[in-house]
Amino acid sequence: MELPSTETLPDSLVVVTNRQPYTHEWTTGPVEGEIGERDVTVSSAAGGVTSALDPLLQVTGGTWVAWASGDADMAVAEDGVVTVPPGEDGYNLKRVPLSDAAVEGYYHGYSNQVLWPLCHEDTGRIWAAPSFWEQYRAVNDRFAEAVRSVTDADELVWFQDYHFGLAPRAVRSARPDATLHHFWHIPWPAPSVFEHCPHGAELLDGMLACNVVGFHTEMYAAQFLRCVAATLPEASVDRDSGVVSYKGTETRALANPLGIDVDGVERLAKTVDTDAVRRRVLDDGMAHPSIRLVLGVERLDYSKGILERIAALDHLWDRRPDLRGAFTYVQKGSRTREGIPTYRRYRQDVLDEVNRVNETYGTDDWQPIAYTEQNFDMETLVGLYRAAAVALVTPHRDGMNLVAHEYPAACVEDTGTLVLSELAGAATQLDGALMVNPHDVAEIASTLERALELDDAERRDRLARLQASVAALDSRTWVQRQFAAAE
Repeated sequence: MELPSTETLPDSLVVVTNRQPYTHEWTTGPVEGEIGERDVTVSSAAGGVTSALDPLLQVTGGTWVAWASGDADMAVAEDGVVTVPPGEDGYNLKRVPLSDAAVEGYYHGYSNQVLWPLCHEDTGRIWAAPSFWEQYRAVNDRFAEAVRSVTDADELVWFQDYHFGLAPRAVRSARPDATLHHFWHIPWPAPSVFEHCPHGAELLDGMLACNVVGFHTEMYAAQFLRCVAATLPEASVDRDSGVVSYKGTETRALANPLGIDVDGVERLAKTVDTDAVRRRVLDDGMAHPSIRLVLGVERLDYSKGILERIAALDHLWDRRPDLRGAFTYVQKGSRTREGIPTYRRYRQDVLDEVNRVNETYGTDDWQPIAYTEQNFDMETLVGLYRAAAVALVTPHRDGMNLVAHEYPAACVEDTGTLVLSELAGAATQLDGALMVNPHDVAEIASTLERALELDDAERRDRLARLQASVAALDSRTWVQRQFAAAE
């Protein structure tokens, strides 16, 4: 990825995330004595945040603070610190080990059973056991202490996402003159929804210790300001400038949409063998290039709208028997947060619906839905993007959704149509998609029908507009805007 010029970057940077950019795992189990290459394997994380921040830190230097999630992470680190990327003198990765109870309360608990459903405006799923808040607060304190222990007072600290709503206040209390940033990657809810948040005032207090708080869209930034005004009467909120004055700190709420490494996706798409990807992912009967593909790629999360999408396919094939056999829907699902019963049930519901639709419409020669939970490398994923005639990205709500960016960037043969939820953050940034209400099964079906039958001129025009939108949001501009906001 091409980075911003060094003039726009801080001299050194501290990044704080839940997920780490590199993970060490035992391959043969822990052994006595010196660790050899055959005993430990290292893997790098994929995704928009890591792909934007890892090369950035390799240029600026500094420290990345993250949860030590790999079983060999601490064994290869000295006082919890290891230099990454492996074999290079890039930057320090400070790992914070967490107990099972801490992970259960902080991550599976408050982060993903309180903040996640709250911010996706699904308040009926909120569950706030007493231990959740206790562990969330304790883990945020541990991360704040990790930041203080391995960094200098004048280094810029950039907290990432909803896992760290409280840590900025702990750092600010110890370092009053620090420059602190936060980026909230998921939606921010309206005040009428935020009032459901247990400990909402404490959460806002923590975030307002930052100089800049970033969101993907203008709406999320505006709703954050409205929540501050409604929750913290002692805060002075200037909605015109987007600045909050509170406890001696001025905090700017910034709309700063994250993009992708566009050039990297395009280069990979131009070289990938799509026929080989089809054979790798699909059964023999569906691998032939003559079979049109419609694609969905997401984690198995109830906010992603997978069940409505399958219902829309059912509705379309029922209403249009002539489309049976005309395309196969490929659903790439990634298992996630399986420590939470809601997620286990949702995955099973998806599997049941896939089986039901396949049994209803499938023939000896055609399988309507090809479902996979394989772990794909980026080359395979980009190959699927390029092979797909249509991508369905229909979350109930999403902070941004980078699949909506990656798909058109990978469509290097000027074919491909994106059907996009109007409630995804990407819908406010991308021009050229066919928009749908993610809860309207009939509309999703009719819009997919339209996408499959677009004439060549309209399809090329829409894709060109999408690609131009995606290029304007390249991930390096996200970094530039974030740091410029504090100047």
